[in-house]
Amino acid sequence: MFSMTKVSTKYDYLIIGAGLFGAAFARLATDAGKKCLVVDRREHIAGNCFTESIEGINVHRYGAHIFHTNDDEVWDFINHFAEFNNYINSPVANFHGELYNLPFNMNTFHQMWGINTAEEAQAVIEKQRDDFILQKTNGHPEQFTPSNLEEQAISLVGRDIYEKLVKGYTEKQWGRSCEELPSFIIKRLPVRFIYDNNYFNAKYQGIPVGGYTKLVGKMLDEIEVRLGIDYLDPKVRAELEPQAGKIIYTGAIDEYYGYRLGALQYRSVRFETETLNQKDFQGNAVVNYTDRETPWTRIIEHKWFEFGRDENGKDIPGTVISREYSSEWKPGDEPYYPVNDEKNNALYADYAELAAKEEMVIFGGRLGQYRYYDMDQSIGRALAASGDFIGRGVR
Repeated sequence: MFSMTKVSTKYDYLIIGAGLFGAAFARLATDAGKKCLVVDRREHIAGNCFTESIEGINVHRYGAHIFHTNDDEVWDFINHFAEFNNYINSPVANFHGELYNLPFNMNTFHQMWGINTAEEAQAVIEKQRDDFILQKTNGHPEQFTPSNLEEQAISLVGRDIYEKLVKGYTEKQWGRSCEELPSFIIKRLPVRFIYDNNYFNAKYQGIPVGGYTKLVGKMLDEIEVRLGIDYLDPKVRAELEPQAGKIIYTGAIDEYYGYRLGALQYRSVRFETETLNQKDFQGNAVVNYTDRETPWTRIIEHKWFEFGRDENGKDIPGTVISREYSSEWKPGDEPYYPVNDEKNNALYADYAELAAKEEMVIFGGRLGQYRYYDMDQSIGRALAASGDFIGRGVR
């Protein structure tokens, strides 16, 4: 832990969390002439997009992070701190050894049904959807309303795609049957009737050369950062709060208030990471295991995010893989995905009422606002917050 010696400096902003939101806000505030202190309870910067070098490979410790955005302002901002490669996310699904391209597109449909045209694929999906809805409504399709995730998914993509590529993976992610999950979890399932394996289909996409830790490090250049500091420790809080004009808090909002209204629910993820003395394990960065029986949800082979080469362009002889397991969250675990159902959203609304009364504290980021954000959205929210509170005129 960093030493906690008393300092007399007055900070305009005390920023809790050195992830993307906190780091971006700190950069914008500093460039606007404000004095910032960033603290993080972890021993590293970059939050969940932290990367560490293992055998010359930038390993995504907290799961795959692929930057993608359609936002010109966000893309312009992030490119001040890193050069991005041209990695395109093209995951593969493994269902009991059968391999399918993702997202659902003509390659997927050819692999599943042996068809070649969009018209054929549309006909198969429509027939499966119509047959299912007719069965559920006893011949009155106009009365159909999905009552759970299974019914929603089949009504969107048909039974074959649901059974092989949605059902098992989703049940592992959420730890319960698709028949028990609410339909709103899957509002839509993108289906492309072209041959295109680009998962995100975003205007900008890639991985920062040298990894995300290097990127965030440049974002925090010449800004005071203290790691291994738990702001919620009463002694730490008592020391740092008087030195700050405002506090930007990016931790969990319910934890900030000591769970006084109850704990918000999350899904968590754990990883088993293994270094292998072989050039290649699966030939792709991301392979999803979509059957229910395989315990992990996916395997990440990190070297392929940077095309199997190091920063000097040399081929890397070994490889590092991470098996990813979804799990229920409990206090002390790392929270990943907010469970934004009606019950939890109502509880968050109660916490948000408390937060609105705070004069010194601004809550931001996915944990502070109990909302899943992609990386570009986190940066976009920081840009918006800087405009609101610093007056930089952005957004």
